[in-house]
Amino acid sequence: MNPAAALHRPPRRPHAWAWLFGASQLAVIALWWGYGWRVGLPALLLTHLVLVWATLRPQSRLLSPVLTRLPTSERVVWLTIDDGPSDDTPALLDLLDAHGARATFFVVGARAQVRPAQLREIVRRGHGIGNHSHDHPSATFWALSPRAMRAQIATAQATLAELAGMPPRWFRAVVGMANPFVAVALKEHGLARVAWSARGFDAVLRDPARVVARIERDLAPGAIVLLHEGAAHGRNAETLALLLRRLDALGYRCVLPEAMEALPEIAFTRHSRPSTGSGQAGLRPGGNPVA
Repeated sequence: MNPAAALHRPPRRPHAWAWLFGASQLAVIALWWGYGWRVGLPALLLTHLVLVWATLRPQSRLLSPVLTRLPTSERVVWLTIDDGPSDDTPALLDLLDAHGARATFFVVGARAQVRPAQLREIVRRGHGIGNHSHDHPSATFWALSPRAMRAQIATAQATLAELAGMPPRWFRAVVGMANPFVAVALKEHGLARVAWSARGFDAVLRDPARVVARIERDLAPGAIVLLHEGAAHGRNAETLALLLRRLDALGYRCVLPEAMEALPEIAFTRHSRPSTGSGQAGLRPGGNPVA
């Protein structure tokens, strides 16, 4: 099997969660009937808390498959950049070119409509694009109804396919939170959900050194790195520049998952658990690079 195809896993049974949740509620009824509210009520709360946890945790696989890292022992990472296109996009593309790096831009459909040339430039330069919703409702995405969720994903998918000339294959939930209704829309459009294994909170932190130090703590072969563009503090390009320098120093390459087929077969291990250490080089606690 093509390794890249093995990574791309749209939901096959998008309603499985409903059957499992229904079975759990039947169990709760049985417990309540047999042992009273002192057992039944905690069981009811626990089953609902599990559903909430699965929605709010980006890496949870309970509601749909999600890719959190590339299963390889090679020193490669997948850079993913959310929230564009933006004023930062041209500078980010130039930085990636300068380091021979590839990234996937998880773009917002409505923002791509405003900046179609930037979207096409992303593709022209050999980077990937992903679906990141139509208009990025960050406060409410996790709680959208089935109809609203399907509209967010379908509208963005149609927009990006038209503007870029190809439909995205990857999806990232807004703020990473995917409620039970995401899976149906992903299956309809052949989208696979992507989370991350390393992040530095660059959407809110102004200091690039702090952001890169946070990312570096979680660097490992196959890490999926979460970055952003267009943040209000205006320092996303500086952050990417520093991160690319650190990755070069640590011997990491930035690849797209589609390029995994080019790696040696022995390096592609679905069940490998590489060390999370980042090697001898690193950042001091204060954020200063170690030579």
